[in-house]
Amino acid sequence: MQLLRAVGREAASKKYDLLSALMAHGLAGDKHRQRLVLRLIALITTRYNWQRDELCIGQREIARLWSVDERTVKREMARFRSLGWLEQRRAGARGRVAVFSLGIARILLDTRPEWERIGPDFVERLGGPAEETPRDDKVVPFIRPQPPAGEGLWPQVQSRLLAEDPAGYGAWFAPLIQTDLANGRLVLMAPSRFHATYVRTHLFDRLRTAVRRVDPTVAEVEVTTG
Repeated sequence: MQLLRAVGREAASKKYDLLSALMAHGLAGDKHRQRLVLRLIALITTRYNWQRDELCIGQREIARLWSVDERTVKREMARFRSLGWLEQRRAGARGRVAVFSLGIARILLDTRPEWERIGPDFVERLGGPAEETPRDDKVVPFIRPQPPAGEGLWPQVQSRLLAEDPAGYGAWFAPLIQTDLANGRLVLMAPSRFHATYVRTHLFDRLRTAVRRVDPTVAEVEVTTG
């Protein structure tokens, strides 16, 4: 999947692609998902700064835009953060409002099942052209990882990660083993220090979001080595 950055000569089309993905995702969902997506699109189209990746708007202003009360705004903004669609860069304080960035990578992952509804050209543009498998007997074909076995939090999280990105799951998340889960803290063990460092550096937001979607009470995720 290509990282969509709405800058440069094709900025306008990239913005439309992201909004189209969100709209297709919303229309495929129930009325609650449709309303959630519509509210995010309203924020993006009215207050999001594409160049700076910055959404800066107060709760009172959002409430007026959405025609709701501020309690609803707090609940919905918290939901956007838990989904990974918005990431808080600066907390609100007296005299200034909170600043958020848009979780574009997370949004693309969540909306990908609906891309086909827009068209194959859209899938190719955002997902990149499919690579042809080299005709070489020495090439080992990609084998889709098997769904995780067992019950509990970590197998459920693994199932989500597998559905989102089978190749990434097989390479980085499948080898992780749960070693502890207590007091809102999940501890996973990686097979090597390099593996743990890579997950913490490059994949941690995706991991944490998947964990919180399964169990919102988990406040901390730790990746360690033996």
